[in-house]
Amino acid sequence: MARIAFILLCHKDPEAIIDQARRLTAAGDYIAIHFDARAGKQAFETIREGLKDNPNVAYATKRIKCGWGEWSLVQASLYAVEAAEEAFPRATHFYMVSGDCMSIKSAEHIRKFLDNDDIDYIESFDFFESDWIKTGIKKDRLIYRHWFNERTQKWLFYKSMKLQEKLGLQREIPSDIRVQIGSQWWCLRRRTIEALLDFTRTRKDVVNFFSTTWIPDETYFQTLVRHLVPNNEINSRTLTFLMFTDYGMPVVLYNDHYDLLVSQDFLFARKISPDATELKKRLGDLFVAEGVDFHTSDEGQSLFKFLADRGRHGRRFAPRFWDNDSALGRNRELLIIVCKKWHVAKRLVAKIKEQTDIPCVEYLFDEENTPLPDFGGVEKSLAKRSRHIRSWTRMLFDYWDTDRMVICLDSNKVDLVRDFNNDKSSTRVLEIECDFSDDYLKGHMKRVGLASDRTPDKALDSLVSTVRADIDREYHEIRDADFECYERISQSKSPEQNAPAIARFLDVPEDVAHQVAQADHLFYD
Repeated sequence: MARIAFILLCHKDPEAIIDQARRLTAAGDYIAIHFDARAGKQAFETIREGLKDNPNVAYATKRIKCGWGEWSLVQASLYAVEAAEEAFPRATHFYMVSGDCMSIKSAEHIRKFLDNDDIDYIESFDFFESDWIKTGIKKDRLIYRHWFNERTQKWLFYKSMKLQEKLGLQREIPSDIRVQIGSQWWCLRRRTIEALLDFTRTRKDVVNFFSTTWIPDETYFQTLVRHLVPNNEINSRTLTFLMFTDYGMPVVLYNDHYDLLVSQDFLFARKISPDATELKKRLGDLFVAEGVDFHTSDEGQSLFKFLADRGRHGRRFAPRFWDNDSALGRNRELLIIVCKKWHVAKRLVAKIKEQTDIPCVEYLFDEENTPLPDFGGVEKSLAKRSRHIRSWTRMLFDYWDTDRMVICLDSNKVDLVRDFNNDKSSTRVLEIECDFSDDYLKGHMKRVGLASDRTPDKALDSLVSTVRADIDREYHEIRDADFECYERISQSKSPEQNAPAIARFLDVPEDVAHQVAQADHLFYD
């Protein structure tokens, strides 16, 4: 009878890891855990203490720091696989899971499923001939050496790749392997794992090659399994079910997804919400249950394939919002507040919200943590917002079902103001003219990284005039753009003097504008 050694890579929430390990071993299976070294020793000791009496738990032979897209994820997997292979001689299958995976069938059903066919389950498609990769770099993942992380060291990542291209440093793929690609969620037989580990120990040339490729967790195991195992013993599919939102983000599964999950033709599912306590309990009870008859259908696998294929096109359930027409709309009016001092503009926005019903957004194209509606997590990325500016703005109009909206922009965004002004919609611009003391500019230089607390005073003093001139240039560019609907208020003027410009900008009565303008300390640092 099949006995599974689960390979768990995780990096947070020790208590949840303890619960997951207890559930997965409750029916006599095993688990080997790699807990990311970035998480710290104390968190790891919490896990070890919580599972110290469980003989079916092992730990990776070595803990390392992992990074998305890096070889470290493959190496961590290998350390955990090595530990499981040695510690659990009765394990017949090795199943890769993450901290947010859960079984959606009983252990009894899973064992029967694995016993029915003597095969490995792993997505494994030809890297060059398949269309598994739809966006981003493809062959460059392999032929150049990647020492930097594209997510955290983007400039170095692409600079290094371009330099290698310029110097003609493209490399050959090891001649006896054909690179494959697929999902990292696999289930492999013991003899496949043993052959894979032996290959890893003896073929350092192949290991060295993959260790400097980009996103090797989608290629290393997939390539070696296809290299070591006959094709008729490989089912090129994953047994882990997941779905995606319209915006390309994994669907987070909650308590009300139970019936959907157990009816799918998969054995596990991700991503389970940390807050889905009822779902976790029901699935945990189901895992150890006996005699359960599952009525599964084939739409789960076809749905997964459909969504995954569309996801690699960037479409998922429907086209992403940025694939559509990016115009804001003829009948819409975008009200742009331009201000270098963000806290001053935010005070004005707070008062506009208080006195009017106009939706307002702060520095959504300048500040990572700008408060925004929940769009499935994709709203958290400043880089993504900045790549699809008009589409994001249009989506906010749609979200609030409004034809008028206020946004804030830094004064260095004059090109963006011009772009909005050229849209089919109407645009109004309100500049907040601010006073910049030497002390403020010194603080500004430290906030943007031009100086630090250790910068000598003489160096700071010499930079002040340069920074002041640069800010003046930004404001003059905005004024010289001759926007049709342009207003200016000043930090040094009284509420009575600023109210008429605010009234014209917001198209509200002057008494409302006066209330907006006279807030206590609105224009003071």
